[in-house]
Amino acid sequence: MKTTLDEMQALLAVIDCGTLSAAAEQLGQTTSGVSRALARLEQKLGTTLLTRTTRRLHLTAEGEAFVRQARHIVEAVETAEEQMALRRQRPAGRLRVDAAMPFVLHVIAPLVARYRDQFPDVALEVNSSERYIDLLERRTDLAIRIGPLADSTLHARVLGRCRLQLVAGPGYLQRHGTPDSLSALQRHTLLGFNEPESLNRWPVPGDDEGQLRIRPDIAASSGETLRRLAVEGAGITCLSDFLTHSDRAAGSLVPVLSAQTLDVFQPIHAVYYRNTAVSARVRSFLDVLAAEMQRAPFVPVA
Repeated sequence: MKTTLDEMQALLAVIDCGTLSAAAEQLGQTTSGVSRALARLEQKLGTTLLTRTTRRLHLTAEGEAFVRQARHIVEAVETAEEQMALRRQRPAGRLRVDAAMPFVLHVIAPLVARYRDQFPDVALEVNSSERYIDLLERRTDLAIRIGPLADSTLHARVLGRCRLQLVAGPGYLQRHGTPDSLSALQRHTLLGFNEPESLNRWPVPGDDEGQLRIRPDIAASSGETLRRLAVEGAGITCLSDFLTHSDRAAGSLVPVLSAQTLDVFQPIHAVYYRNTAVSARVRSFLDVLAAEMQRAPFVPVA
């Protein structure tokens, strides 16, 4: 008996999601239905693909070999379906996009409804990662990366660049005063990142490549957390303009040490693997995102 595409998709969903229940939710099926599909697949192949413990599912050596081939088959079918949709000039298929949570909230989320209105046949999946991810391992079609790129295997499209600024909530400055010099800044509560250390280089004169390296009094892993802490009056932080633009316009954050702030910009790239052709769905999303960012007052075009 031949293996079916549904059975391969069930196996891949379980591997990607980590549990039967999560895979069932992604596929729109019942957990028992996914379990039966896996059992049928193993019976047809005459081998065990997964070992099950109380906490996790693990691929056997035979399972790893089969999954590699199954991914190619499923992707080939998705590509064939997309090509048929292209004949009707309508991008279709699943599009997996990854970006840091602040970028998702402040840039991507506001344009999703408009993108879906234009391209209703694209099943959009938006994930957030604070760290750089392996696109192949995470089955990601497109990632938005802020800062210099180090991976030469990636093809990149420049979307723009964003200025870094020091900001604080007006309540904090009323209680503690507004610093008027770098020495005064060091006496304030500084909000920074717990990693990587490079994010704690602030665009004011200092000893670290011409910029000030700070030791945060309060550290967080996400720029969105730092933004919220600053709005609530916890201290002074340094963030990209795309993250603080609305707060500065509303007055809930104000610039600090503007006269001493250097013109430091972070490049914003959309990246995907060089050996992967840019599909219609990727290109459609990039075009909408790039147009939005060209209009944004906080992202100068590179």
